[in-house]
Amino acid sequence: MAGKPFDTITGNAGETQQRGGAVLTTNHGIPVSDNQNSLRAGDRGPTLLEDFLLREKIFHFDHERIPERIVHARGSAAHGVFTCTDPIPDLTRASLLSEKGKDTPVFVRFSTVAGGAGSVDTPRDVRGFAVKFYTDQGNWDLVGNNIPVFFIQDAIKFPDLIHSVKMEADRGYPQAASAHDTFWDFVSLMPESLHTVIWAMSDRAIPRSLRMMEGFGVHTFKFVNGKGETSFVKFHWRPALGTQSLIWDESAKLQGADNDYHRRDLHEAIAAGDYPEWDFAVQVFDQKLADSLPYDVLDPTKIVPEEVVPLRVVGRMVLNRNPDNHFAENEQAAFLPSNIVPGIDFSDDPLLQGRLFSYLDTQKSRLGTTNFHQIPVNAPKCPYANMMRDGLMQTQVPKGRANYEPNSLDQAGEDPGPRASAEGFSTAPQDIAGEKLRIRAESFGDHYSQPRMYWRSMTENEQAHIASAFVFELSKVGLDHVRARVLSHLRVIDGDLGARVAKGLGVDLPEPVTPFREPLDLAPSDALSVQKNWKETLKGRKIGLLIAEGSDKAGIDKLTDTIKAEGGSVFIIAPKVGPLKLKGGTITPGGQLAGSPSVLFDAIAMILMPDQADQLARDSAAIGFVMDAFAHLKAIGHCKGSGVILSRAGIEDGEGVGPWEDLPETAKRRYWAREASLRDLA
Repeated sequence: MAGKPFDTITGNAGETQQRGGAVLTTNHGIPVSDNQNSLRAGDRGPTLLEDFLLREKIFHFDHERIPERIVHARGSAAHGVFTCTDPIPDLTRASLLSEKGKDTPVFVRFSTVAGGAGSVDTPRDVRGFAVKFYTDQGNWDLVGNNIPVFFIQDAIKFPDLIHSVKMEADRGYPQAASAHDTFWDFVSLMPESLHTVIWAMSDRAIPRSLRMMEGFGVHTFKFVNGKGETSFVKFHWRPALGTQSLIWDESAKLQGADNDYHRRDLHEAIAAGDYPEWDFAVQVFDQKLADSLPYDVLDPTKIVPEEVVPLRVVGRMVLNRNPDNHFAENEQAAFLPSNIVPGIDFSDDPLLQGRLFSYLDTQKSRLGTTNFHQIPVNAPKCPYANMMRDGLMQTQVPKGRANYEPNSLDQAGEDPGPRASAEGFSTAPQDIAGEKLRIRAESFGDHYSQPRMYWRSMTENEQAHIASAFVFELSKVGLDHVRARVLSHLRVIDGDLGARVAKGLGVDLPEPVTPFREPLDLAPSDALSVQKNWKETLKGRKIGLLIAEGSDKAGIDKLTDTIKAEGGSVFIIAPKVGPLKLKGGTITPGGQLAGSPSVLFDAIAMILMPDQADQLARDSAAIGFVMDAFAHLKAIGHCKGSGVILSRAGIEDGEGVGPWEDLPETAKRRYWAREASLRDLA
């Protein structure tokens, strides 16, 4: 039986709020009756290739930009190796997970979503986290994000989502920003997006480093073992350095201080031998557990909390080589969700089903040829053979007479070419029943319970950041009815959230919408909080050390050696970049004070002679250096002489501010309690 229809535009039981406009048609003038749902076999069944509306819409969207990627245009990449640490042949016959210690080469690309290739690295945005495994069974592309859910439930809405968040069509701005009318208009009419939106308004959307960012496969996939038995699986990447984020003011200032902050950080870490690492973990569960959950595991706007299905770490990924050429590798890398290997299979997630077509189709526009798989970064590292021939930029020279299959040339003593194998990929059997229709299952109709769970899983400080982000974004919205409609949704997620955002905007809190399904009070999940899971370590952290003529070299060496011993790094800053005479030696700084603001570092220190400190206390760059570090909740280590700079900046010793000798310990954390006295948060 078909699921009960609900208003997919508002998620409400009542009448849709969308009004006006001409009849929506295809490019060939055919009127469209439903622009919200793909055609599928049953309300939770697979999407059908017959759906010409979906194919035309995504086909056109895929080819709207050349040669830059339409989304994920701004990216950074690296080569590495994946090692299986806990084989699971009982769950999957995928060879890369079948043997402890087995290594598989990988190529990884991190990216922002909204901005163009020339945009900056640190705006508030979802980040792409795409991994190409060059397995001995062919390439597996796990194309995910740093947020485990997505804005929409059905791929037919993807062009609309991206059109709304990109630069507005009539004016060509804003670039790489969601704080504008069209995005929030879309969100206010598509409450299924609220779960991803609340993640995007959190600190998760402004990561400190690509090396300190989680990754998620987003969708529910399937494992298939050697007996043909299936289970559901969700994929997770956990950074060895811990998950760390920026704060908003820091992120905004970084956009001016270093447009390439994330790309530079990744490249320099690998070049220095500080190889980024991630644990690869899976959540595996069966149909019985899936049926017991109050949400649908095929809904890409939902997570399965770790408290419900714990993570099992099965591998480790290390990125150990930078690309030799940015264009040849990073720009020409083609990731395809349809690239999977035996032992892994697709679920009927309707967003995933649409991506299987979209990514492959896109490569023709971007790379100009169906032979894009022959580009070295895309080519499998295992043998491959088929009957596909010719095409633009064909670089291979196939031998033999047969270019079709089946054939019987072997009976004439000639090579018949490759043949299918029983060991190859095979789709797991699945019962399908249902009408052919455009509809979503009623189980997809709850858009508020999981955003509520996310909000209530945060620390008070993280909640303040989320509410303040909503205030900032909605303050940029010029359409009053859009702002009011978003607030009516936030009020359903949590009354306090809605009230705080309305107060921050200085507007009345509207009545809540009437949800299609009454929200549930799901148990909070501490695993969702960045601050609750902060990893106190110096490893991967960068300290900015301000010195000047006559500074004590012994102190500089002692601090540098201590920090390096714990896996951190020290960047020397001075008023000038030429060689400096120090007490006990000489040194050449790595950067000049005005060009090396404290936003570039995780903590700062000052080792200065009193006369140099007095002089720097009259330099706005030095005052800004310590003021920004304090405002961004970072540790500050100082000598007695440099106290004059702190005094001029209005900073006193206290938690996170003290002698430079304490910095190797204090620099391992941020000082969230400090923030309440520094800025007004919603």
